[in-house]
Amino acid sequence: MKTFIVPFICLSFFFASTQSASAQLTGIVVDAQDQYPLEYASVAIYGQASKKLIAGVVTDKEGFFSISNLKSGNYYLEASFLGYQKYSVPSIVIVRNGNPQDFGVLPLQLGGESQLSEVTITAERPAVSHKIDRQVFDAKAYQSTVGGNAMDVVKNLPSVSMDGSGTLRVRGSQGFAVLINGKPTQGTASTILAQLPANALERVELITAPSAKYDPEGKGGILNIITKKGAINGTFAQVNVRGGMPSIESYDTKVASQRYGIDATVNKRTAQWNLSAGVSYQRNDKAGRREGDLFIINAPENKTTFLPSDGERSFDEVTYNGRFTAAYTPNKANAFSMGFFAGKRSKERLADIVYYDNHAVPITGSAERQYTFAYYNHNLRIRKGDFALGSFDYAHTFNNTSKITTAILYEYTFLGGPTENDNLGFPNNAIVYQKEFNTNDNPLYGTRFTIDYQWKPFSFGLLETGYQYRDLDHTGTFIYERDGVQVPEFSSAVRLKRKIHSGYVQLTGAKKKWNYAAGVRLESMNRDYTEALKSETVENIYYYDFLKLFPSASLQYQLSENTNIKTAYSKRVVRTTTLKMNSFAEREHSEVFEQGDNTLRPEFIDLIELGVTKNLKGGNAIYATAYFRHVKNAINRVNTLAYESNGAIIDTILNRVYSNVGRSNTVGIELGATVKPSKNWTHIIGMNLYNYGIEGTLNFKHRDGVARTYAIASNATVYSINLNTTVDLWENASLQGTFNYVSAANTAMGEDSRFYSPNLTFRKKFMDDRLTATLQWQNIDMGLLKSNEQRISTARAQQFFTTTNYVYEVDVVSLNLSYNFNARKNASKFIDSEFGKKEF
Repeated sequence: MKTFIVPFICLSFFFASTQSASAQLTGIVVDAQDQYPLEYASVAIYGQASKKLIAGVVTDKEGFFSISNLKSGNYYLEASFLGYQKYSVPSIVIVRNGNPQDFGVLPLQLGGESQLSEVTITAERPAVSHKIDRQVFDAKAYQSTVGGNAMDVVKNLPSVSMDGSGTLRVRGSQGFAVLINGKPTQGTASTILAQLPANALERVELITAPSAKYDPEGKGGILNIITKKGAINGTFAQVNVRGGMPSIESYDTKVASQRYGIDATVNKRTAQWNLSAGVSYQRNDKAGRREGDLFIINAPENKTTFLPSDGERSFDEVTYNGRFTAAYTPNKANAFSMGFFAGKRSKERLADIVYYDNHAVPITGSAERQYTFAYYNHNLRIRKGDFALGSFDYAHTFNNTSKITTAILYEYTFLGGPTENDNLGFPNNAIVYQKEFNTNDNPLYGTRFTIDYQWKPFSFGLLETGYQYRDLDHTGTFIYERDGVQVPEFSSAVRLKRKIHSGYVQLTGAKKKWNYAAGVRLESMNRDYTEALKSETVENIYYYDFLKLFPSASLQYQLSENTNIKTAYSKRVVRTTTLKMNSFAEREHSEVFEQGDNTLRPEFIDLIELGVTKNLKGGNAIYATAYFRHVKNAINRVNTLAYESNGAIIDTILNRVYSNVGRSNTVGIELGATVKPSKNWTHIIGMNLYNYGIEGTLNFKHRDGVARTYAIASNATVYSINLNTTVDLWENASLQGTFNYVSAANTAMGEDSRFYSPNLTFRKKFMDDRLTATLQWQNIDMGLLKSNEQRISTARAQQFFTTTNYVYEVDVVSLNLSYNFNARKNASKFIDSEFGKKEF
């Protein structure tokens, strides 16, 4: 690691020193209303007499710009961004070898260029705006999410869809990375976003074709969550209290769902210090049922098995945490920050289901029932996680405005939790046929170090370069017991060790009506996965290494003041997790063994997109983006027949495994619009239409030692629709309705049915806007709509067919009260789990 870092730091300081001889023009471009920086805003220098363009740049993610190498003379400056009025500095005098000139903050006002004298125009922030590499969504446009979490915001975005299990997808893909305030996290999107209060969000940025300066993790790109920041000094304090009404339908659950929570944040900001502390406790249960059917052909024994089932499937989830951050800025040149996070999370999934085991012999030409055996299956899957992590960041800006930043994060996470699987008599539950028990202990250690440097050695662009080191050490002990006796062939000890070195170079610039960015990232990964079954004495080690380039490029052209076209290419990767590699068998349900693949390879993705955006009068806007995504080593969770060690088919159980099943291609178009029929009525509409095809083979070695190959082939057209309509009823009161719909979608071996969810929210502010009350009615159904339920089906000809309808709780009513103790904005920026949440 030192071999990489020391030369890089020396090189950075060398470039910084070589740039200090010439004068610089610098500044920061921000939104005038909320003071947040505008990345990729254009800043141009013109000759005072000739009016010709002399130099142009685009701002970085902090809104910063730097222009150098200007000849002596008189100039003027213009800063602009799509949807904003231009900001001008009318007179600039440049003296050769003069001192740097810092223009400070350049605020851009929302609205068009034209203004009428003696008329005040008040502009409203657009719900959706577009930059060269991302779409930006204003969180305030989604009022129905107040009191919820970040998932409630994200699932309403035009590019995003969510299924019944809470899995989020961007353009049909669930593999995307999540950043919090531009900093990487490690975890599934739903896990991370579920713990971030919606009240804390300022905006959400969807980066579908990320540049080389970002870690290439994520099939669908990057979701960057920007939390609220303060622009003025003072103390901010906020308390949110949430309570949910009892379930309208019982779903025959044994324990009623509970939904309540409280979170509090205190932020103190001065000229040099920004201190934040927060605590949160959330209980969020979800009732539901599981209605299934399984059909297995047991050819060697000349019989088929029908296994219908029905019963409760509910979730109890508890999350609580504490966090603290401290940022210190002694002067303009230096900035320090540190953060700590500690929390616990538990999620219990209860499935108490009655199974009817029916056998028949089809060879006779009849479907006569040979026998029927009913039993009651109690399946309780508990997952617990303890998270503890700390971070330290430092940034230094040199006299020539070049900048170097470093950051280090360390995380310890302990994951664990048993799974109980009991087959009991029915209706007499006192009869015990079989009791199974899985348990696991998973300590995880993760480290990330980054160093980045940016400067402007050329007149045509900003040059950025950086290095990142990531280290993961994840161990686990998994014990499988049956009737109180350990089963050695299902019990194991595993360890995943992964080290990643990567470096990048990125050029970003603008000239006249063109914005451009291009770069490349070189990544080296070393992965060692060790596995030892309790039935064996020798460890098996599986190695996988790669050295790959990840190039990216973006180009945007301004056709007119309100119309842009853009195109982009990005290469990405989805790395494997311990969960998906661990080949120990867990009894997920009575009819399912779930396990991973110890030779799993990462997915590699190529993405191309072409889009157009247009802002219309009156706050209306439309956009369209066509895209193509190719995935190599596509990872899917697929089903196969389960075999005993002697080769006999287990005719009531399937193996559900994670595996590389081939290649997939997605071709689609994304459409979106903001429509304002009147001043007090706004519609946000999004639609995604794509064709998804996957083909390849599944190679899986069963318990009997036989490796079997299964062909994979599937192709279908899928679409999703997100509608959001908001009506301002009267002062400080509004009504918002949302509707999320995703059509039936193909998988590697089957289909997921359509899924939809209507929601309605009423919001009212009191006490000079300090108190906000939000009443929510989620998953509206009223016994008529069959909302919030989804059927999952998989099949293989002449082997099996399984279908399960998941019925989730509907007509959920809750009330959230949010109180700000002053009118200042929240400047809190907390860190979150980098590694462990992905394994939760």
